[in-house]
Amino acid sequence: MQKIISRKKKTKVIGLTGGQGTGKSTISNILKIILKEAYKLETVIFSIDDFYKTLSERKKISKKISPLFLTRGVPGTHDTKMLLHCINNLKNNNFKRMIIPKFDKSVDDRCTKNKWVRVKKKPNIVIFEGWCVGATAQKNKDLNVAVNKLEKQKDNKRIWRQKVNLELKKNYYKIFNLIDKLIFLKVPSFKYVFKWRLLQEKKLRITGKGSKTMNDKQIENFVMYYERITKHMLKTLPKTADAVIGIDEKHRLKSIRFN
Repeated sequence: MQKIISRKKKTKVIGLTGGQGTGKSTISNILKIILKEAYKLETVIFSIDDFYKTLSERKKISKKISPLFLTRGVPGTHDTKMLLHCINNLKNNNFKRMIIPKFDKSVDDRCTKNKWVRVKKKPNIVIFEGWCVGATAQKNKDLNVAVNKLEKQKDNKRIWRQKVNLELKKNYYKIFNLIDKLIFLKVPSFKYVFKWRLLQEKKLRITGKGSKTMNDKQIENFVMYYERITKHMLKTLPKTADAVIGIDEKHRLKSIRFN
C-alpha cells in the first residue's frame, strides 16, 4: 500500500478479483474509505460487470458465434474497447472528464447514460473489481474436456470456450496488464460460488428491481458459465496475485498473504 500511495501524481489501478458473492463490492468500499480518511486519496471504483455489452449486442454475438454468448458473464460479453479506453484515460496524465457505464443486472441490460457515473477529475486510485479480473487464458489442450454439463451438452464442439479463451489471451490481457496491484479473494472451493450466488439473487428479489431475477435452478445453470475460469483462477492466482485474501466456509476473511 505504501508503494501505491507514495507517488500521488500517477493514478494506480488496484484489481480486486474473486468468485461471485465473495464480497468484492463491500471490500472495495471499505478500501475507498480507508484511502480517503487515512491517506487523503481520491478513489474511483467500478466493476467489469458495468462494461457488459448490451442485450442487443449479445443477441448478435449469440447468433454469429454461439448461443451461449447471450448469457452475460464470460470474457467476450464485455465491451473491451470501452473498458480499455476508460482505464487508459484514468491513468493518463492528460486525463479528460468521462462517464463510466452502469449495468442493471435485474433487467440484464446497460443503464441509460443519465445513470452512468461521472468522473470529473483524475483520481489517485482506481479500484477495478470483478469476478474474472486478472484471469489468464488456459492452454488449448485444457479446453478439450468439458468441466460441466453445460459445456458437454451446449458446447460439444468447443466453439464457445475457445472463443472465451481467445478473448482472455488478447483483449482482456491488454486490460489486465494495466493493473498495478492485484488482490485475489480466494474461496474454499467452487461450490461456495454457487452457494453465495444464491444469496446475491435472493437480495435482488427482495429489492424488487426488474423482472429478470433467477430461481435456484436457473442460478445453478448460470454459474456453470463461470466454472471453468473460476477454477482456473483458483489454481493460478494464489501464486501470481500481489495479495491473496482467504475466505472461509462461513464467508469470513480468515487470512491474507502477500506475494
